[in-house]
Formats: sequence, C-alpha cells, structure tokens
Amino acid sequence: MSNNARFAEIAALAGDPGRASMLNGLMDGRALTASELAQLAGVTAQTASSHLTRMTEAGLLAVEKQGRHRYHRLASPAVARMIESIMQLAAPEITSRPVRTGPRDAALRAGRTCYDHLAGHLGVSITDALIDAGHLDLGLDAGEITDSGLALFDRAGIDIEAITARRGRVLCRPCLDWSERRPHLAGAIGAALCSHCFHNGWIRRIEGTRAVSVTPNGQRQLRETFGVSLS
Repeated sequence: MSNNARFAEIAALAGDPGRASMLNGLMDGRALTASELAQLAGVTAQTASSHLTRMTEAGLLAVEKQGRHRYHRLASPAVARMIESIMQLAAPEITSRPVRTGPRDAALRAGRTCYDHLAGHLGVSITDALIDAGHLDLGLDAGEITDSGLALFDRAGIDIEAITARRGRVLCRPCLDWSERRPHLAGAIGAALCSHCFHNGWIRRIEGTRAVSVTPNGQRQLRETFGVSLS
C-alpha cells in the first residue's frame, strides 16, 4: 500500500464519529472491552466489533487477552499523539477575547492524562518547574534529562537507568498541550512520572473522564520534590 493510500486509510478510520469516540475514550491509557467501547460510542455491539477489527488491523489499536475477555488499547504513543493533534485542530476557537483553548471542562484543563503521561495545567507546570530548575532541557522535537535531573528523579524513587535500559521508546520528548498550548513532558520518563504520581497517591482519576485531581499530599510532594506550584 502506498504512503498516500495508507494516509487516507488512517484518516478515514479516525474520521468516523463512532470510531473517534472510541479512540478518544482510550486516551487515558486504559484498556477497555468491546462492550465498554460500544457504550462509549453509542453503537451496537456488532458495529463496535467491526470498528475495532478495522482499527486493530490498521495498527491504531492493540488487543490484550485475559481469560475470556479481550481488552483494547491505543497501539502506541504515536497514535495518542495523532489524536491529541486532531483535538487541537478540532477544538472550537472563540474569536472574542479572552480565547479559551482546549476542553471546556475545567477539570480536564486543570489536569488529565494524555495517553500515559500528564497533561493540562498540571503536566505543563511540572515540565516548567523541571526546566526552570535546570533538570530538563526540552527542544522542539526532543529532550534530555540533565545530571541534576537524574539525581532528582533518583531521590524521588524513579529509576531512570532502568527506564533507559528498556529500548523501543523515546526517553524524553515534548508534547504540545491541547489546552495550555505549551509543551508538557512525554516519552518514557513522562510515563514513569505519571505512574509514580498515581502509585504514590499524589493524583487520582476523576471517574468517567481522563481528568485527574491532585490530592493534598500530592500538592505538598510535587512542591517539595519537584518545585511545582499549582496555585
């Protein structure tokens, strides 16, 4: 298949409203069943099965089997970046001042997961704090954790050497934030930081959405560990 034909196939798959709802519903990094995705998209089980088969064959989704159940998730961070980019283009822009970008939901603007890393004001604030303290160098397409950053993550209990040893994914890169329109930290380190925040109870999911809230302990730990001010 030519590049142009492949491009058209992916665009057509993502452009269907039902399939778009499914892809958007998987943007919090979770894996969902076909019935859960059918409910999310408002389609029948048969229609959902057809959609999921086509998206899996095209490489947009991956399927995991556990017992009798099949769970669907986004196939890669590249798919998540594509969806986030489409969201940026699709978000309605208000011509009168002030201009509000990104989601209307205040909780989503405050903090959310972007596939497997943190986005919104929360994600951008963490990224800004790391840059301002000299722990992170972030360019247009790539990034690097500095020596002081490596020491900081080590003190926080995030093993950068173990992450680096796992090949197959970019270690550190910027991701343009849908609502803030500035970069937040993505890549393997961004994913590890997000996982660390969940594991330690610094953040928790808001049910029914990919928005996250920061716990009182999380506010304190993010401030004391990473110098993040969320006020």
